[in-house]
Amino acid sequence: MTDDDVIRPSDVGDSDAPPVAEKPYKIIFEANKCIGTGKCAEVSANWDLDLETGLARPKTYYVDEADLDHNVRAAAVCPAKKGRGVIHVVDRRTDEELAPDPDGDGSLSVDW
Repeated sequence: MTDDDVIRPSDVGDSDAPPVAEKPYKIIFEANKCIGTGKCAEVSANWDLDLETGLARPKTYYVDEADLDHNVRAAAVCPAKKGRGVIHVVDRRTDEELAPDPDGDGSLSVDW
């Protein structure tokens, strides 16, 4: 894989994002791979499980330090993708994946 093939977290999402200094962390959610266990909603106030669709969804995709820990926990407990998870928390300042980071290298672990 070349540098041109790498998906950078800063390339994904809304162009109307809040300033990085205000909300330095971003959630990237692979909704199409959500299996609806609701584990994220059990550990994070930012996550809801929609009982009609059976899918989870975040209330916001941009968070600050105060909301970082419970969103990292939601990413860590997600059992989708055979335990690799479909919730990704990234540092917008560095493009590093903080959670779940299954490869331990900070790269974005999405399956798009």
